[in-house]
Amino acid sequence: MNKTVFIGSVFSSKIALETLIESDVNVDLVCSLDEEVSKNVSDYYPIHEIASEYDIPFLKFKKINSQEVLDEIREVDPDFIFVIGLSQILSNELLDMANKYSIGFHPTALPKHRGRAAIPWQILLGERESKVSLFKLDQGMDSGDIINQYPYTIEKTDYAMDVYHKICTAMSQAIKESVENIYSDSVTFTKQDHEKATFLLIRRPEDGEINWNLPSKEIETLIRATSKPYPGAFSHYKGNSVVFWKAYLDTNEKYIGIPGQIAWIKDNGDIGIIAKDALLVLTDYEVSSDSKPFIVGHKFV
Repeated sequence: MNKTVFIGSVFSSKIALETLIESDVNVDLVCSLDEEVSKNVSDYYPIHEIASEYDIPFLKFKKINSQEVLDEIREVDPDFIFVIGLSQILSNELLDMANKYSIGFHPTALPKHRGRAAIPWQILLGERESKVSLFKLDQGMDSGDIINQYPYTIEKTDYAMDVYHKICTAMSQAIKESVENIYSDSVTFTKQDHEKATFLLIRRPEDGEINWNLPSKEIETLIRATSKPYPGAFSHYKGNSVVFWKAYLDTNEKYIGIPGQIAWIKDNGDIGIIAKDALLVLTDYEVSSDSKPFIVGHKFV
């Protein structure tokens, strides 16, 4: 019987692990990122809880390539290693422990958009039709042979979390379609055309700062792209940071002001803000505890 190790750290890892279990895959070991080092993982999920629920052996790791982890995986002697939802890079030693091969996941139609922050980048780039990819892990960046791809659509109004859930659904379908072929050694691999590869570079929290000189649509798109589970778009008000979680654009025929200036404040807390060519209506936001009250006519900077 084939032996399987599953490695992950985020909500998509949970969905993938549950899909394997529902597909009657016998998972022999789950490697779950330790809560103690999860602070900077925006969508962290303790998948050891899923393992515990299904009586699957598990370990919690801080560094996936540590000797302790390697020893436990080697003890399993796995045929397949699934690595889904992990930002740490696997060592050659770990990858080589899979007697057959290791399987990775990426939320784009590889070889297009290899790399980091695929959800925010795709929203910012205006992508509409995309695919998730299951692929054979190698030492490159998302460069291995494709096992399966499954499509999903990004709507013009989608926030990052909307796209995240679509990706999880598509990933689950891709896994369901692939499990039988993987475990019967009948996958038809498709080599990537490396000449067509494009690369998404890392995004950091400071990249979410709003530039009020940009067109209003670009600001609204930034808010959608960096919203939860990511750190969020932000601006400053009287020296304090305000995170913009949700907003929409409205026509502005009444208010004359400077971009970033508050035009009105409703009783429900919504804020109308002057943008370059429209009114940005802020409906969901987060302020620090010492933030000053918002005042009509005052500015975000």
